[in-house]
Amino acid sequence: MSDRERSISGHYDRNGLFDTIIKGLQAEGVNLKSVNRADLAGIDEFHVRGAAVSEELASYVPLRGLKVLDVGCGLGGPCRMLAAEYDCEVVGLDLNVHFIEVAQKLTELVHLQKQVTFVQGSALDLPFSEEEFDVVWTQHVQMNIESKETFYSEIMRVLRSGGHFMYYDIFRKGDETISYPVPWADSDTISFLFRKDEMHQLVSGLGGEGVIAQNQTSAGIKFFENMLVKIRQSGPPAVGLNLLMGESTLLKLGNLLSALKGGQLELESGAFIKS
Repeated sequence: MSDRERSISGHYDRNGLFDTIIKGLQAEGVNLKSVNRADLAGIDEFHVRGAAVSEELASYVPLRGLKVLDVGCGLGGPCRMLAAEYDCEVVGLDLNVHFIEVAQKLTELVHLQKQVTFVQGSALDLPFSEEEFDVVWTQHVQMNIESKETFYSEIMRVLRSGGHFMYYDIFRKGDETISYPVPWADSDTISFLFRKDEMHQLVSGLGGEGVIAQNQTSAGIKFFENMLVKIRQSGPPAVGLNLLMGESTLLKLGNLLSALKGGQLELESGAFIKS
């Protein structure tokens, strides 16, 4: 792992995260012998709009029974959704070893370990064979990656011909700087934003043909506005993204919301097919 990757991985480290989640579930009255995916929904998808947008993304192309790679899987929420709802064989990869460990434990907790496996590794050097997956899926990962060409080249390398690359991401819209911290970075030393048209051009140059693209900015703004109101009124949830962002949760979310409303950033989801 390079020094930069260590810095990126370290940004997401949270000591004792699995135990904290378990205590939160108990505080919410969840029976640990019968945990279901809905019980984990507040924390297991570390991206704007959480499970709702993953469900939308999954509807873009036929997925049932396919082999899927989730690059930057975090705690594995989308992996478990694809396994449970679409009968997919799913591999989740993340740079952060603690995320991988927690993802495995949460998957065992909801009894999906036979369909979902997790691998610690770099998105810039995917430990998989060429054309190994029917679908490669990624959400809110590329903002931490400077070498965009390597990132997308690796995705297309492990994707079979005729397979789909599916994404949901944060992109730079204007040329203005944004305020830090934000959920993926405390400063611009590990934040590498680029525009959606640059991504489209890069993936197209690697053999991808656009299937669908959806602007998710307005929905993301509404999601954050509702979330911040609830947090200010009732405090942070026992099992929520605040467990991943720490004491600066409100500042990080506020800065991201301001950048979306101010036009510095935008959200987009979509899919490409590999020709």
